[in-house]
Amino acid sequence: MSENTVIDKTPEPITRQSIIQDLLRLGVRPGMTIIVHSSLSALGWVCGGAPTVVSALMDVVTEDGTVVMPTQTSNYSDPANWSRPPVPQPWWEIIYEAMPAFDPLITPSFKMGVIAENFRTTPGVVRSNHPQVSFAAWGKHAQQIVADHSLTYGLGEQSPLARIYDLAGWVLLLGVGYDNDTSFHLAEYRSPGAKEVMLGAPIIEDGKRIWKRFADIDIDSDLFPQIGALFEEQGHVTINRVGIAECRLFSQPASVDFAVDWYVRARRGL
Repeated sequence: MSENTVIDKTPEPITRQSIIQDLLRLGVRPGMTIIVHSSLSALGWVCGGAPTVVSALMDVVTEDGTVVMPTQTSNYSDPANWSRPPVPQPWWEIIYEAMPAFDPLITPSFKMGVIAENFRTTPGVVRSNHPQVSFAAWGKHAQQIVADHSLTYGLGEQSPLARIYDLAGWVLLLGVGYDNDTSFHLAEYRSPGAKEVMLGAPIIEDGKRIWKRFADIDIDSDLFPQIGALFEEQGHVTINRVGIAECRLFSQPASVDFAVDWYVRARRGL
């Protein structure tokens, strides 16, 4: 969306204080552990852009709570599987040999949005060490959430998603839909019948850069909008506007449990 279009859709400039008030009306509270998925342009024209949104989130949640955002890097993956766009097969071996190793301190997130990328670089934010599905966190439980992120089954039981579940966290969709709700992936891992796959990425191991192969499951977000809509029909979701965007707040454990039940039934043909 162009800036001109965003300006045309915004009745008045959106400020840090107006975002704070909107978040409070939505139900965000101090002390919450909250995973945020966002679109800056969907919120309208924000004075100061992404840093304003990040600051407002921190102001509301406070250091007694925790803000988490996905900072994933799907470009740090096997080029043989790239499709949007693909690269020529003769390039593959060069990429295997030359792609820099993932570094949680400097590797930028990929197609995660400007808010998440700004959050990643904000002082006090820490990031998990997974080459493809890392998360960044700030606040009381930040270290607990990002520590010991398993290379294998990266969105499963040894992931920040599972730690957010353990902490009775919340999901905040800021101007994005359920297709962006990474927490639903945890339900895929907890549902029997997932297809096993082997993935690859460049990492540092024993001080050396290597291309590492690791096990995971074949995750798929195509059904997330359907699952989210059904979950919402149960009355579990608070909806209100932040800026000009329709936003959603809901319990992460409740949504994951609902999705697990949905996957189990779907895989049994019920």
